Amino acid sequence: MAGLKLMAFDEQDLDVISAQVQDAVSKPEMLEFSAKRKQFSLVLNRFAWDAVAGKRASGYERRGTILVFAGVNGVKALGIRRDDPGQVLSLLTIKFTPGDLPAGKIDLIFANGPIVQLDVECIEARLDDVGSAWETKFKPRHPLA
Repeated sequence: MAGLKLMAFDEQDLDVISAQVQDAVSKPEMLEFSAKRKQFSLVLNRFAWDAVAGKRASGYERRGTILVFAGVNGVKALGIRRDDPGQVLSLLTIKFTPGDLPAGKIDLIFANGPIVQLDVECIEARLDDVGSAWETKFKPRHPLA
């Protein structure tokens, strides 16, 4: 199966990307903000939800993915320990909160509390799978609320 390449320019597009990166994992050192380029990027190991249909308890896959946000004026982080190479960040969802449209805030919400908030001029995100997929036997599960 070919890798995903997605763009987001509105909330509905961002919801599609959010669904595809749910349960992706990363490390603090894989998050990068360039004030000069007004760009925030993160490298993720994405659980391939798009490849799950019809699969049984084995044969799931993960893919290396780069998620890039453009038009980023600033970044705030809570609970991200850049000095802890053992911290694993498991992405749960991406949310947009409108401001003076088209500007707003994009929150990257991780399991167990860490959040990265992007102050953006508008929604402009790109997801690109890179490299080959690798097999995992574990499908993420979430308890019912």
